[in-house]
Amino acid sequence: MVRRPVAWVVAVVLFVEALGIAALNWFMGIVVDRQKMSLAGLDPDVMSVSSKVGGVVFGLYFALCGLVALLVALRNRRPAGVGRILLISAAVVHALLGAFTWGLVGWNAWLFMVVVFALIVLLLMTYDAQERPVADAPADAKGEGGSPVTSPPAPTTP
Repeated sequence: MVRRPVAWVVAVVLFVEALGIAALNWFMGIVVDRQKMSLAGLDPDVMSVSSKVGGVVFGLYFALCGLVALLVALRNRRPAGVGRILLISAAVVHALLGAFTWGLVGWNAWLFMVVVFALIVLLLMTYDAQERPVADAPADAKGEGGSPVTSPPAPTTP
């Protein structure tokens, strides 16, 4: 019931976050370039370009995670393989960023990171629920007439 809306919300949040991260790092690169800032003697041009490239790469990472969440919402199936690994890594990234943002940025950023972390974990956990009713048993576990198959006792050696 709640799985699809959570997947849609996660997809939208990750797409918005991807744009925000990319734009913020691009802006920081422009500021470093115009101010000719340097950190420990590094070339300002290198710092500017690396900030922009890092923002684009990180933004693409979050956009890819958002694409996985969008596919989960459209298909209404749990993520598998690389998509699952991407969502788990996004959850870990948000948990770590949440830990850092409390002291560096403030509680508002921390709250956002924790909410996104909780949404990703909720997405992963709701699709891990058992899809099959408990009363159904695998076909190979029942013998003829519906009685459970038991294995013969193991032979004993004298």
